[in-house]
Amino acid sequence: MEVFADFLDGIEDPKSRMRTEEVLDWVGRTFPDLVPKIAWNQPMFTDHGTFIIGFSIAKKHLAVAPEGAAVDRFAEELNKEGYDFGKKFVRFAWDKPFDYPLLKRMIEFNIQDKADYTTFWRKE
Repeated sequence: MEVFADFLDGIEDPKSRMRTEEVLDWVGRTFPDLVPKIAWNQPMFTDHGTFIIGFSIAKKHLAVAPEGAAVDRFAEELNKEGYDFGKKFVRFAWDKPFDYPLLKRMIEFNIQDKADYTTFWRKE
């Protein structure tokens, strides 16, 4: 996706760059109605002007940020599967296979849960 080209070019580690590109491409193909954009220097996807999912990179992981409501919704599963997560994000380690089914469920939850939202962020 062209909108993410500069962001991806800025990722120094080739494996991290490749994984990030794969994940962003997967989101775009799986959810073609979402709008890809860069905001706050991070790649994200929106739906009717509301935030759905965002991404950031770190040395050991790709952080996926679906907002707190989605993290809360999946917290039991995240704990069971051993994911490291915070109030509004989940860390996906570079050295483990990426969990696309979990990402899909988080995105689907946000699309449905925020269908009637008129603001960018949830009021949490």
